[in-house]
Amino acid sequence: MIVVRASVIVLTAGVLAGCASRPGPDALTAVENSVPGTKEHVILVASARERDPKPGIFYNGERSEELSFARIDVSVPPAHKPGMVEFTKQGQIPDPATDMVVRDAVYRETDAQFVADLKTELARRPVGDKDVFIFVHGYNNLFSEALFRFVQMAEDSKSPAVPVLFTWASRGSTADYVYDTNSATAARDRLEETIRLALASGAEEVSILAHSMGNWVTVEALRQIQISGNKLPPSRMGNIILASPDIDVDVFKTQLKRFGKPDKPFIVIVSRDDKALGFSDFIAGGKPRLGAYTNDADLVSLGAVVVDMTDVKATDGFNHGKFAQLAEMAPELRGMVAGKAARNEDEVNVAGIQFHGIDKFKFSFPKFLTPAAAATAPQPVARAPSTVTEPAGIAASQEMGMVAADAPVQ
Repeated sequence: MIVVRASVIVLTAGVLAGCASRPGPDALTAVENSVPGTKEHVILVASARERDPKPGIFYNGERSEELSFARIDVSVPPAHKPGMVEFTKQGQIPDPATDMVVRDAVYRETDAQFVADLKTELARRPVGDKDVFIFVHGYNNLFSEALFRFVQMAEDSKSPAVPVLFTWASRGSTADYVYDTNSATAARDRLEETIRLALASGAEEVSILAHSMGNWVTVEALRQIQISGNKLPPSRMGNIILASPDIDVDVFKTQLKRFGKPDKPFIVIVSRDDKALGFSDFIAGGKPRLGAYTNDADLVSLGAVVVDMTDVKATDGFNHGKFAQLAEMAPELRGMVAGKAARNEDEVNVAGIQFHGIDKFKFSFPKFLTPAAAATAPQPVARAPSTVTEPAGIAASQEMGMVAADAPVQ
């Protein structure tokens, strides 16, 4: 029986991998030339992955015992389509006219440098928008995939929050599900450290969006914080959004019971047609995954607002990435949710997205997914300080994959 199950897992993984498209090996090569109409985003990175010495990789799928940091500037092409990630494909050279491309990249060697970067970005934002938005990616993600997905959400939402990518050691292979699960578990302490550093930066509010297996990292980190007694300040913690969570429903229930009634509800994004979670369900012995759970009332009773995206047409073949489409619809959703909550109504249905449980909490649509007013939008991107200057910095990025901050280029 074990042999049969293992064989089916390998075959299923092969099918999933065969249907997927992912960035080519040069997708993260820094590009010096620019084209009119691109938009740039500064992404700060906190990584539990191992740095990779090969050019243009930055971080690989192996685990690091220490948290490491980086700042990466990425441009979005002029013809970007909401919900889509325009990455450089296999055998192609990054082109800022058509692709998301890295413009500049530096490692940060200490947590103090990471906090300094946070403070710099927060200082560019007005009071009321000095927030941090942490994204925790899922299983089977290369670093490049996680980075570009986060850039897409930042671009589509027009959020003023400072984007921080927390990346953990996924090998980016469907066959490494067990390895990724263990990597996610090993990353709990590193995520807690990242959250506390974000708070130490003086951010007014810190919110978290986790996807797929990234939810295991997130909920476990929050649970251990709760147990430790050194709790996070509720007034400065924003929304916790669990998108397509690859967590056993029974395990999640025990985790929520540890929290008690939350100050703010967990926001759980589900889709009952999620094929990737169907794969996870199978290898977990048929136990339902939270991201495809059908009992909304059960989750609401435990302290969650449920966002059901089953009726939304996906942009990926597995119906596992629907959460990324929320960014484009955020303004409309925010207004609808606010109106329903004010009238104490239980459900909202906008463009096929259903909200359940909004009448049970003091609920508002996530602030970090709300566009900033034109008058309060962040100022144009400033390049990261370094002892190397462009074009030497760009050339070094191309040669080394990334330039160590404050380290001279040889």
